[in-house]
Amino acid sequence: MLKLGEKGAIIQKDKQTYAVAPHIPCGVVTPQLLRKIADTAEKYNAQALKITGAARIAIVGIKEEDIDKVWKELDMAPGAAVGLCVRSVRACPGTTFCKLGKQDALGMGMKLDKQYHGMQLPGKFKIAVSGCSLNCVESWVRDVGLIGKANGWTLVIGGNVGAKPRIAQELVDALNDEQALEKISQVITYYKENAQKGERLGKMIDRIGFDSVKAALV
Repeated sequence: MLKLGEKGAIIQKDKQTYAVAPHIPCGVVTPQLLRKIADTAEKYNAQALKITGAARIAIVGIKEEDIDKVWKELDMAPGAAVGLCVRSVRACPGTTFCKLGKQDALGMGMKLDKQYHGMQLPGKFKIAVSGCSLNCVESWVRDVGLIGKANGWTLVIGGNVGAKPRIAQELVDALNDEQALEKISQVITYYKENAQKGERLGKMIDRIGFDSVKAALV
């Protein structure tokens, strides 16, 4: 039997109810999906619907005995909101919708989400894809960030927010889509092979030294 955490259920402040957050790749939804989430929340007397920082929609205040029924109604996979894994990829509208976009952030974000969402790693791992230098999805404070520019993607690594924020460092720039995907794969492989358990990418870089990490990856 799966544990509650494995079902994507997170205990709430009252110690009696739970929140569930279905996976919504890059935060893109349809009217039909919104209706299904709203109908499910209403049917099981949820206390609230909360749009999360990772562009998921959390259904808050679900009784423990209703968790399995909620997931069956939704027929969606849980978003990777806890644990040592790749969390939901954040992406801005990029060239798909935004007049300021320089690169296809949404398309790239969907590819990365499909490939990495939920992947088990030494520590939690966050990815963001910004279509231009305005960085609306805050690529500079993610473990891996892509920033779209006229000449291609700039890849930055090692950023994070939290109690001890860290600004990412530029690894390489002027990448096309294929090169960006390949380089991110190399970064994640290097992280898996060199990080200690629970160690974020930024802390690993500080321990090993950015120059050494860059020499291994570029």
